[in-house]
Amino acid sequence: MDGSSVALVEEAKATERAEKTPGELVAKAIVPVKREFLRPPPLRPCNDVASDSKYTPSTFVKEKKSKRQLKRERRQEQKSALNICSEIAKTGNVNACPYNEKCRFSHDLEAYKAQKPDDLEGSCPFTSAEGACPYGLACRFSGTHKDGVAAGNLNLHKKNSEINGLNKDVQKLLWKNKIRFPKADAKLKLLGLLGKANSKIKTFEDKGEGDLKVSNGTHATNDNSCGELVIDSDNKVEGSPKMPEEDDVEGFATDEPRPTKKIKSATNEECCTGNADNGASVQEKDLGKSCAQIEPESATDNIFSESDGSLKLHPREKKLIDFREKLYLAPLTTVGNLPFRRVCKMLGADVTCGEMAMCTNLLQGQASEWALLRRHSAEDLFGVQICGAYPDTVARTVELIDQECEVDFIDINMGCPIDIVVNKGAGSALLTKPMRMKNIIEAASGIVDKPITVKVRTGFLEGRNRVDSLIADIGQWGANVVTIHGRSRQQRYSKLADWEYIYQCARKAPEALQVLGNGDIFSYLDWNKHKSGCPELSTCMIARGALVKPWIFTEIKEQRHWDISSGERLNILKDYVRCGLEHWGSDTKGVETTRHFMLEWLSYTYRYVPVGLLDVIPQQLNWRPPSYFGRDDLETLMASDSAADWIRISEMLLGKVPPGFTFAPKHKSNAYDRAENG
Repeated sequence: MDGSSVALVEEAKATERAEKTPGELVAKAIVPVKREFLRPPPLRPCNDVASDSKYTPSTFVKEKKSKRQLKRERRQEQKSALNICSEIAKTGNVNACPYNEKCRFSHDLEAYKAQKPDDLEGSCPFTSAEGACPYGLACRFSGTHKDGVAAGNLNLHKKNSEINGLNKDVQKLLWKNKIRFPKADAKLKLLGLLGKANSKIKTFEDKGEGDLKVSNGTHATNDNSCGELVIDSDNKVEGSPKMPEEDDVEGFATDEPRPTKKIKSATNEECCTGNADNGASVQEKDLGKSCAQIEPESATDNIFSESDGSLKLHPREKKLIDFREKLYLAPLTTVGNLPFRRVCKMLGADVTCGEMAMCTNLLQGQASEWALLRRHSAEDLFGVQICGAYPDTVARTVELIDQECEVDFIDINMGCPIDIVVNKGAGSALLTKPMRMKNIIEAASGIVDKPITVKVRTGFLEGRNRVDSLIADIGQWGANVVTIHGRSRQQRYSKLADWEYIYQCARKAPEALQVLGNGDIFSYLDWNKHKSGCPELSTCMIARGALVKPWIFTEIKEQRHWDISSGERLNILKDYVRCGLEHWGSDTKGVETTRHFMLEWLSYTYRYVPVGLLDVIPQQLNWRPPSYFGRDDLETLMASDSAADWIRISEMLLGKVPPGFTFAPKHKSNAYDRAENG
């Protein structure tokens, strides 16, 4: 079919839509836009590339390259004059680099100045902070820097606003598998999940290496004792083994997981020697006898203080968070990065959560995975989401995060539908293995005092819901909160979320377990409907609704439909760019990283149709927007589903794209209702 025939077909479809009533359009899951704003879809080639010769098909289709080819290109790029050494860029002195000729980056300052792209419009995002810009000459806003001011320290800038970075010393020890997890291993052993065959912890005693203990990921010391790094909970750097003090009994590391406490009886050896205690309590002298501490058989046994035998915090009496009525931004892969969460905080979100991180990658010290745990100072109620298939990896990850990061809660993902996750036995695959779910939740909740939350789907297969039969057990296993996405794994994001089933689960849940609902919330009316429909529901989690219109949090708090203008939407994008440059950097690499993630976000935002253009209010998340004219040129541009137009929007804020720029949206989810679903 040639181009003219395609145009005629599309025009006929547009005419047919214009003749339908709003009710008929809604029945077909099409956004009922007012007739005066409708237009025929723009004519594009079949590969969905804009006809503008500036954007060729290679702009959007990424060529697959081998690892060897990518490595060779990286080396060539490092030798380029544009890849200036950071030390020289900061100081402007070619002799500032401590590596001299061995440095992998260019030291040709004059060649860099000659080839450097033009500065971007606006001011440097770091000028308002204390000190100077940490990128110096490499900053794309260097023209706005004050003359004679030396470059600042990037770590100092980020220290003031961002936390949860991975310490280099801890990362190296994770690479070498030299970190021990006494709390996790003791809990796993107590649950019968840790034996010689199951333990993945390597010992280095035979190698004669020194004892390494780390405190809060900041220091490591070397003594000639155990030969491993031990996660230490008392925030002190430990040297050689010593007897535990009153405050550090819980975190004291031993060579082996602590043995199970035996119920004392007349047959015990202690009774024969006169040391029996009639099984009433464990005295302080018993706790201080040796390095091998006593591990209780159950959570109810270990209730006495180490010093005076008085009652101490019960394992179930954790630091609880009341999620009721709070606006919770869901953890969102790729787009739910730190700059996006900052924008949502500005627009009214109360609770934020980092992107899903895989436990195995965290335990291996992958920097890209640890970056998902970073937290901004504006995120006052923040959690991280982890995903793992086995109790040992999840428990050790929870202990590691508890020591290295400042978080308010830890969420375990048991609902991710992605194939690569499910095929490894994680995510929604756990819904088919309730005993493994139990082991993971019990192991994770038994080693930290932070709330453990769980995110699940209704079930694995469509029509075979099973969370309602597990909801009471999930609370007993140790979870404080469970979030239920009202779809099965098989559904992915097609069809509508089953909120009636979510209500059913919330009514069956024990009083101590908070239940959150998730799915298809796109307006304050959706929020009100679900909250009033089930008082047992603590709150609702907002996911894709925040991707399409992040001002949904403002709408819910102000209880109104916000007919936001294109200029106001552009200001939100400007805030995102500012936050992105502060997070990823104001040099060329940081600018292009910000551009990439903004384009990923724009692949969702075009689905929003302004309130003033609708025949039926509010818009639903599963409705497909037709082609339409906006009330101004910018609004029309923002409504485009073409990647070329998204790039034009990015160029308005971040300058022209570099030569050879490529972009293809990462996510192509079933965002709308399928045809067979009406």
